[in-house]
Amino acid sequence: MKNLQIDQLSQKMQAFDKVRRVKVSEKGWVHTVRKTLGMSLEQLGKKLSLTRASVGAIEKREAEGSITLNSLREAAKALDMELVYGFVPIDGTLEKHIERKAERLASKIVHRTSQSMKLEDQENSVQRLVKAIQDRKEEIIREMPKALWD
Repeated sequence: MKNLQIDQLSQKMQAFDKVRRVKVSEKGWVHTVRKTLGMSLEQLGKKLSLTRASVGAIEKREAEGSITLNSLREAAKALDMELVYGFVPIDGTLEKHIERKAERLASKIVHRTSQSMKLEDQENSVQRLVKAIQDRKEEIIREMPKALWD
């Protein structure tokens, strides 16, 4: 069941992958779209039932990154557009994200155990450590423990 959820969410996130590379101007989407359409602050303000100064404040908050999603959604609607919102894994896919986190946790666990064995003069070979990390990583991916996200 968990794998199915991961696959479904990963597919949805993949749709946003190209969007990640889209760069908006420093002034933000609201300002850029409004200016490109040749719309004045007053005209957008009228559609939003706001003053010219309030629309300017919306544009400023967007540029600063302090605007709310609701404000962006309302501005988009006033511009006859739709706000699109999503997350994209830094690793490219959700599966790769999980693998990276699992590898890090597995390495931490195996090295901690290895350190204890080393102190008892029972040190493992590099090959055994690599295999132990891989095995532990696969186990972590299968079980998806909450500790994976610590």
